[in-house]
Amino acid sequence: MAAAAAVVWRMLPLLILSLALLITITNRRRSELFPANYATLATTDGLCSTVEAHGYQCQEYNVTTGDGYVLRVHRIPAAGLRDQGQFSSKTNQPVLLQHGILMDGMSWLLAPPQQSLAIILAENGFDVWIANSRGTRWSRGHTSLSPDQPEYWAWSWDQLAQYDLPTVVNFVHEVTGQKLHYVGHSLGTLIALASFSEHKLVEKVRSAALLCPIAYLGHITTILGQVAANSFIGEMTGWLGVVEFNPKIEAVDNFIKAICRQPGIDCYDLMPAFTGKNCCLNASTVELFLQNEPQPTSTRNFVHLAQMIRGGDITMYDYSSVNENMKHYGQKEPPAYNMSNIPSDLPLFLIYGGQDVLSDIFDLHLLLDSLKFHQKDKLTVHYIHNYAHVDFIMGINAKQLVYDHVVAFFMRQQ
Repeated sequence: MAAAAAVVWRMLPLLILSLALLITITNRRRSELFPANYATLATTDGLCSTVEAHGYQCQEYNVTTGDGYVLRVHRIPAAGLRDQGQFSSKTNQPVLLQHGILMDGMSWLLAPPQQSLAIILAENGFDVWIANSRGTRWSRGHTSLSPDQPEYWAWSWDQLAQYDLPTVVNFVHEVTGQKLHYVGHSLGTLIALASFSEHKLVEKVRSAALLCPIAYLGHITTILGQVAANSFIGEMTGWLGVVEFNPKIEAVDNFIKAICRQPGIDCYDLMPAFTGKNCCLNASTVELFLQNEPQPTSTRNFVHLAQMIRGGDITMYDYSSVNENMKHYGQKEPPAYNMSNIPSDLPLFLIYGGQDVLSDIFDLHLLLDSLKFHQKDKLTVHYIHNYAHVDFIMGINAKQLVYDHVVAFFMRQQ
């Protein structure tokens, strides 16, 4: 019994992280929180159907990464072109939207159209492109692997920064012939910062707006952080054989339900415990969220984030083996991403919330300290005292508090 309890305790951080985006501010039955029919959710009308239902044009592209993953990219043209029946390659500045972990491109369309960043940008004359990371419902293809194979899931956010982001950025740049603006939320900020720190993509990116910037994670104050700092969660792949972390498949669903029955674990209150107390969500947006999210990711992705929490630094994935690290990196320890290497003339807009316990203020200030030599007129920082992590993409007043500032920032870079 004691041994089983010890295993559960070591597993808890990963499970808490996966639960974070499942829980809403409303009380729902567990059967609603863990829907059995994932296929139904995964094959609902696509992102383009949602865009078109709002009266806008939408186009889909498939692009293939250097390591063989086939990614779906969606495009919404500027509002001025939507009635012309065609897309312009050169007229309007492109903006790429990159979602966070356990989400996909629908995260930019969960709110009503007048409150959704994707539509707001299109209405302001931007050529909007929406990414969907590998493993999510519209990006599960591969040139030689199937999602049923463990090898398909042998990646962390390192590969999102190394392959997914460059592939999509290069494609948008090629199609439009222009540098692009970038918007990332949560993990979408981390992969951009990592790429920028290695001077990748900067020649094709005009500016970047980072919502809830994630870089350093050593000071997060969530239950997840407190437990993960003293835990070893890599056993998830060995003990359960779970390489795809999808809260809607049976193995993970059953395990989460078992954890929810443990004394002291209240799954209904886990979203605020993980993200901070979101001030500004409404029931209809949360309902749409439950119909579309969460999306799968790799278990290794979570293990990598937990390594950052324990280590307090920003490094590549640690294979926990000198031989494996030598094989992948040519050195015993994984290399670090140095945020101070981000080009000082790259226009950055960082916006964060006072109630966000995932993108913790102390860690955010560590990032700002890394950027202390950034050109002053190229770095804009905005703070919203009552916002938490999810408010930035689902808040009913996010247009006024967040998106209008993002649009104004992009306008200044033209």
